[in-house]
Amino acid sequence: MEELDPTYIQAPEHRSDSNFIPNQPEEIPVIDLSRLDDPEDVQNVISEIGDACEKWGFFQVINHGVPCDTRQLVEKTVKTFFDLPMEEKVKVKRDEVNPVGYHDEEHTKNVRDWKEVFDSYFKDPMVIPSSTDLEDDGLRLVYNQWPHFPSDFRKSCEQYARHAEKLALKLIELISLSLGLPKERFHDYFKEQMSFLRINRYPPCPRPDLALGVGHHKDADVISVLAQDEVGGLQVSRRSDGVWFPIRPVPDALVINIGNCMEIWTNDKYWSAEHRVVVNTTRERYSIPFFLLPSHDVEVKPLEELVSPENPPRYKGYKWGKFYVSRNRSDFRKLDTENIQIDDFKVFN
Repeated sequence: MEELDPTYIQAPEHRSDSNFIPNQPEEIPVIDLSRLDDPEDVQNVISEIGDACEKWGFFQVINHGVPCDTRQLVEKTVKTFFDLPMEEKVKVKRDEVNPVGYHDEEHTKNVRDWKEVFDSYFKDPMVIPSSTDLEDDGLRLVYNQWPHFPSDFRKSCEQYARHAEKLALKLIELISLSLGLPKERFHDYFKEQMSFLRINRYPPCPRPDLALGVGHHKDADVISVLAQDEVGGLQVSRRSDGVWFPIRPVPDALVINIGNCMEIWTNDKYWSAEHRVVVNTTRERYSIPFFLLPSHDVEVKPLEELVSPENPPRYKGYKWGKFYVSRNRSDFRKLDTENIQIDDFKVFN
């Protein structure tokens, strides 16, 4: 058997066969958003989204409004980029100063992921805090870096991101309605949004029994909108018992998942589910997530409308930008301690 760099090796309890039961009949919901055109069906769709957010933290959407040709173009273009020699890709390599661009050494829970990525901010330039110091109000601008080849790489990524952002904000309105809140309740949180688009490439892996494309984690964002190819590999941990379920590719569907911000805003009513990506020995896999992030100055804490004496706040508030900057450090290399987690803000009543 081929040797594997030890930095990729998962602890036994986190490997692909851990707590995974194959051939499960249950699957995450697939919701047809064209039903929103029928006034008599709108409330059913909103309720189904709410149920999925509470039970799974994941669902898939079809007839979502993101054009197929826009998605196909970005999928084709990014493959051309990742097929370039490494010396070309590293010309736009990210680092701790510039956190967007190409990267092939990402760590999740301090274990290296079997993948390479390309990140670009939705807003360019992006305003982020200049340090993790809570007393430091300084800000800095970060600019996207784009490869010269393929020539349409930037255009295809930006075009797809605009459609993904539009869908994400539409889903936020539906989620808000599912909570019994006005649909515009979250609008002000995204005035200077820090959202970004990511391209993931998972190469064939000689030891998929030891490594993962992405280790078990929760997304720190508000919601994610994910395009995945037909290969499959994404798995979600069921809220009720922690068993891992595959999220099977559905043609032209997009996978939606709830992030930590929404979990905290809803005071744990809605679920930010752990998920991971398993790899295989023969086929590369691509996925394209759009991460909807709030403005840097937004305080993430349970919404006043959703707490009460019977349901007190379960989290202390934190400033999104400071959390993001602190969290970002750990993506580049192995740290001596685990990076900051939302559980660090839990209130134990």
